[in-house]
Amino acid sequence: MSNPAVSDLLARSNRLGADPRNTNYAGGNTSAKGTETDPVTNAPTELVWVKGSGGDLGTLKEPGLAVLRLDRLRALAGAFPGVEREDEMVAAFDYCLHGRGGAAPSIDTAMHGLVDAPHVDHLHPDAGIALATAADGPALTKEIFGDRVLWVPWRRPGFQLGLDIAAVQRANPQAIGVVLGGHGITAWGATSAACEANSLEIINTAAAWIAGHGREAPFGPLVHEALTDEVRRQRAAALFPIVRGLASTDRPQVGHYTDSEVVLDFVRRERMPELAALGTSCPDHFLRTKVKPLVLDTAPEAPLEEVEARLRELHAAYREDYRGYYERHADPDSPAMRGADPAIVLIPGVGMFSFGANKQTARVAGEFYVNAINVMHGAESVSTYAPIDSSEKFRIEYWALEEAKLQRMPKPKPLATRVAFVTGGGSGIGRAIALRLAAEGACVVVADRDFEAAKGVAAEIGGPDVAVAVAADVTSEAEIGAALKDAVLAFGGVDLVVNNAGLSISKPLLETTEADWDLQHDVMAKGSFLVAKAAAAVMIAQGLGGDIVYISSKNSLFAGPNNVAYGAAKADQAHQVRLLAAELGGHGIRVNGINPDGVVRGSGIFAGGWGAKRAAVYGVPESELGAYYAQRTLLKREVLPEHVANAVFVLTGGELSHTTGLHIPVDAGVAAAFLR
Repeated sequence: MSNPAVSDLLARSNRLGADPRNTNYAGGNTSAKGTETDPVTNAPTELVWVKGSGGDLGTLKEPGLAVLRLDRLRALAGAFPGVEREDEMVAAFDYCLHGRGGAAPSIDTAMHGLVDAPHVDHLHPDAGIALATAADGPALTKEIFGDRVLWVPWRRPGFQLGLDIAAVQRANPQAIGVVLGGHGITAWGATSAACEANSLEIINTAAAWIAGHGREAPFGPLVHEALTDEVRRQRAAALFPIVRGLASTDRPQVGHYTDSEVVLDFVRRERMPELAALGTSCPDHFLRTKVKPLVLDTAPEAPLEEVEARLRELHAAYREDYRGYYERHADPDSPAMRGADPAIVLIPGVGMFSFGANKQTARVAGEFYVNAINVMHGAESVSTYAPIDSSEKFRIEYWALEEAKLQRMPKPKPLATRVAFVTGGGSGIGRAIALRLAAEGACVVVADRDFEAAKGVAAEIGGPDVAVAVAADVTSEAEIGAALKDAVLAFGGVDLVVNNAGLSISKPLLETTEADWDLQHDVMAKGSFLVAKAAAAVMIAQGLGGDIVYISSKNSLFAGPNNVAYGAAKADQAHQVRLLAAELGGHGIRVNGINPDGVVRGSGIFAGGWGAKRAAVYGVPESELGAYYAQRTLLKREVLPEHVANAVFVLTGGELSHTTGLHIPVDAGVAAAFLR
């Protein structure tokens, strides 16, 4: 990083982006102007570095900056064809790039280049947007800031908005920034420190003024009693799969649950339905939350059956309303309607469910709606909340530039939007399955009796947007129920269950105790039944189909010595596959099994004493057991946990969508265990 302007810009951006009071995730942009030596002419050249499209200020690094020649960027003003053709200017930015140009320039690049100040910040603070969406925002801005901060009427982001702000800045040398109607704020400064100070002055002054002058309870009186934490979360877990299924009518979605104080207070207030119906205003908000949420209108304690029926009615009405919104505003050149399901669902007494193509998108949508609640609260406390018109929202939601951005997104991975629940996921085969499913795009719930081991695997996969750990002894129906509830609250439901938890005790018949028998059947036969039962209830509520995979064994078919309890339990699992495939097929739930054998390396069962006992049975050193098993197979290959994980993916990745009731051997070829 050779230019000090870049160092200052990144440090300022990271500080501003780290505080949600200043801007939302991936929202806003910052810039700095400076001089570099042109490597071709060897002459000093003025450049502007600006946050590129799609970046996040809080984590911005140098590769996330677009780098443009300032003379060429400003010369575009002479080539501007007018606001009706301003989208053409985005392509023109490519002709202003310096060298490779860094990140792709965003639509706000013109604002940063045209404003005649070395440093510029464009941010989306809740307090600033509250003024920007207040019905008398221009008067409030003048009352609060005088001529130090000016009002710029709503205009869609683009080249003309950059010209507007630049004109205001030129005409008002005393000003430090502007409030952008319906949108946010822009500030500038001669130095990076001055620019940051001006941004914070606007934000903090607006917040303090609203706090000091706002009326209490702008959302009206409380109309719903608060549910206790436990009752609320139980209710959320019961409703979430139903809502997720509805929100996935057009395309599968992952969910996020929010029950923060801000949300819980909003959904309990009298004016919540009225204000929610007005929708959000800032483009960054409604692009992620849709123009408005679906609002449930039943009491928090209403019977679940009544709530589900009402949700289905409201969802049908929401889809019809959204279709009407699209048809009213679309023209022949508009992109096709992307989907009519809600991204935000507000439940009185329970909180908010938000949805997206992955967990991060769903979580961020919820965060943006919290921003929107704060904006509405601020605007209503000092004025009247007046978001931009729905026609303007449509122009941005179905903007050709936004559509092009969506089309550039990478193709989803095969298991994207699917939530996987893996028992015994803390080690061995379960760990390998969890890692593989996550690598293919699934959100993974790692369930294990050893919670620390489960947390280790979840951390290995990534943060809570991709994997969470739950403690679960599969012999306990209560623990399984609690683990499934946690899975639902983490991601909205469950789509793919792997019954992998197991253990083995190798003894001759006469040495096998009743306790040995009960333990192995409790974990594998009973445990698989309990997990499948609880998971199937969630899948049926979702109405999205699903997969249940049993990790059975070659020993479910092969009769080996000193193995009666283990083999019988595995045979029980194998027949559960057939029984549940027959029963659950009508719900679109596929049930299949995998029969591994000889998985020695990396196996928790073999490491726990089973390996030593099997080695003794076969008369080989334990260290050579894997090689022994390999040599007795047709392929003469050792089976590893990763090979079992591969089979799980093959069964669930989409290519075998019409297959159920199948057992796949993963044993390198054991003729005695061939399926007949």
